[in-house]
Amino acid sequence: MSGIGPLEPGEGTHARDEDPPARPTHGRAALVRSTLALRYARHRPAVLALAATAALLAGGGYLYATRPRQAPPPPAPYPAQVVEVAYAGGRPTAPDAPPRSFSFAVLLSVQSGPPVTVTGVTQPYAGISLVTDPRPPFRTKAGSDRKITITMHVTQCGKAPKDAGLPFLDVTLRNARAIQIQGYILGPRYARHLSQALKGACSNRAASSPKPSRRLN
Repeated sequence: MSGIGPLEPGEGTHARDEDPPARPTHGRAALVRSTLALRYARHRPAVLALAATAALLAGGGYLYATRPRQAPPPPAPYPAQVVEVAYAGGRPTAPDAPPRSFSFAVLLSVQSGPPVTVTGVTQPYAGISLVTDPRPPFRTKAGSDRKITITMHVTQCGKAPKDAGLPFLDVTLRNARAIQIQGYILGPRYARHLSQALKGACSNRAASSPKPSRRLN
């Protein structure tokens, strides 16, 4: 034989120019997906618990900030808001008081809040001095009253008013909240009695008397 032609496959041999058919894989993928889903369903509570714990740890400051807090107690009232001072009438002048002196009483009441301490009592007229009994400082609790006897002494009649129109007392008050100076107008009855006492103390008879004593009526 002559000539060259294509080689014929021999017995037991086959052509290799074709790949074997691919095996189907969709069944295996579905099996994998179902297995993963089953595992996720079994472990989902644990995963959620771990995620919640991580969130709490990571955001602890935020959770602490939003936690409800107890409201702080209200501040104590200012002393001038809870103290009342009222005129309580005339009192006998002490035997050891200097000439041209007269005495009267006021009633100090503390309505509420912490105790209030009186650290000073003054009056506005330059020609008059005063002392109190008890002497400051003295303390008064809430819900109680304290009677204070005030003795005024006319030091200079020329500087004392002839008629006291709206006389008042300046009382220095202190409590746990603040220190305040509060002016208290004691009303027309006190103004009338004070004017009578000043006229009597600065009259010619009172000036010539060695030891006058006046009581407000």
